[in-house]
Amino acid sequence: MLKRDTLKDDAIAGLVLGVESVPDGLAGGLLAAVNPVFGLYGYMVGTFTGAMFTSSAFMAVQATGAMAIIVADVGAVHDSEDPERALWTLAFLTGIVMLVAGLLKLGSMLRFVSNAVMVGFINAVGVNIILGQLENFTGYAGEGASRVARTFDTLLNLAELHYATVIIGVVTIGFIIALERTRLGPLGLVVAVIAGSALAFAFNAANSAATTDIAVLNDIAEIPRALPLPRLPWLGIMPSLIVPALSLAFVGLVQGAGISSNFTNPDGSYPDASRDFSGQGIANMASGIFQGMPVGGSMSASSLNKSAGAKSRMSLMIAAVVMAVVILVFGNLVGYIAMPALAGLLMVVGFRTIKPDDIKAVWKTGTVQATVMTVTFVLTMFIPLQWAVMVGVGISLILFVITQSNRITIKRRLMEEPGVFVEVDPPDMVPPNEVVILQPYGSLFFASAPVFEEALPTVTPESHNSVVILRLRGRSDLGSTFMDVLVRYAEDLDRVGSKLVLVSADENLLEQFEVTGVTDAVGDGNIYGTDERVGATVKQAHQDATDWIEGNRSD
Repeated sequence: MLKRDTLKDDAIAGLVLGVESVPDGLAGGLLAAVNPVFGLYGYMVGTFTGAMFTSSAFMAVQATGAMAIIVADVGAVHDSEDPERALWTLAFLTGIVMLVAGLLKLGSMLRFVSNAVMVGFINAVGVNIILGQLENFTGYAGEGASRVARTFDTLLNLAELHYATVIIGVVTIGFIIALERTRLGPLGLVVAVIAGSALAFAFNAANSAATTDIAVLNDIAEIPRALPLPRLPWLGIMPSLIVPALSLAFVGLVQGAGISSNFTNPDGSYPDASRDFSGQGIANMASGIFQGMPVGGSMSASSLNKSAGAKSRMSLMIAAVVMAVVILVFGNLVGYIAMPALAGLLMVVGFRTIKPDDIKAVWKTGTVQATVMTVTFVLTMFIPLQWAVMVGVGISLILFVITQSNRITIKRRLMEEPGVFVEVDPPDMVPPNEVVILQPYGSLFFASAPVFEEALPTVTPESHNSVVILRLRGRSDLGSTFMDVLVRYAEDLDRVGSKLVLVSADENLLEQFEVTGVTDAVGDGNIYGTDERVGATVKQAHQDATDWIEGNRSD
């Protein structure tokens, strides 16, 4: 892992990421409404452990804005008798969920979450980040049950704002925007927070009235000059943390999957998403044991690491060491970071999380997608985020089922010449004395079964002495609802002297036909197994059906 020819580049990238991660980690803890040092511990432990166990060489496993906002809404943590231990246990439990997802290779499940849901959720998170920092940015604690309500209360009480605090927040934002455009680049963020904090220190020193002091980290938490000692998880509180852990794991894995698919490893290969899941899980378990908050793959930190010149995962380990050095050497000074300066940093993060172009793209996709995005956005703004995530997943699954069930099409295959078929639209009714070969396209599970049944040619009294051949090649599991459709259609054809033939059924389908009564309804001789020669089974079934029709005519 340690290569001399890349060590210099990795050291520079690690220094940049490590220094930048200190205010970021503190801000993450602040955003999660916990002791900011737990955010810093999570960044340090997550970055180091993630570097060791993920497949991606450049994935920085740190607390993300979306995950921090979810933590802030977990009442089981903040209202417990031991909030700190509950937080660490939540990180540990989130890690278990992620690890299991990786071991079971569940990365493919993420494709069931629609882009409309994720756009609505992520943009709402951006707005929540901004609104959630108004108290630290203004010095006024708004009242209300939600961030939106507290925001309106703040706007209605502008005279109550602590304007020195507002000035520090505004100045910090101005510094961030200006300094990031200089040669400092990402380090401009660190300098901006330090500069804003220095101004706050000068104001506090010059003002003897304690009630007008600008708040600093030392006012809400003690920043120790020591590395965290291991703590065992709190087993008794785990049942109440299951839903938040599932939500955190889901959001973390979705964000991590974006890194896995966008950052190739030094050898040019793409990381293994399932191994990245497992690596993030181990990082969370380590974060929980060492007093950190839940973490996940951070796109912004990973991008910073890569753009700073990282050549291997060693840069992430160096970044973690840099964070540890800052805690040990400069812990006392960290406590003087001004709260409005961190709030300004978080507001910039929240603003950059909002993606108007993504919103426009989804809005133009169609009414259903726009509605799903809007519903997800509104829910995320007004209900606890762990529930908003679960509702979003549910909406995605429902949308998937609806979409797939409406995508059923049936084509008729006509034999143009021996062995050569052409596809045309099926007839509205089953014609008499004909072989009708039908090829269905799309999902044939329970939700789409009624759509499929509606699309089948209607059986009328005139539909006698015909054979409908249904080609099922490539299908291995159809479900009992679809089987009922086959039974009804076979019985309808039988009543008018025609029959249904099923072709290219694999062994699993043959077993399903037997136990659901399809075999009895269709007749064992009218079910053809699959053949490795594409088209051979249909050709044979077509010839047998033609002979059957001609035989009935001669009778």
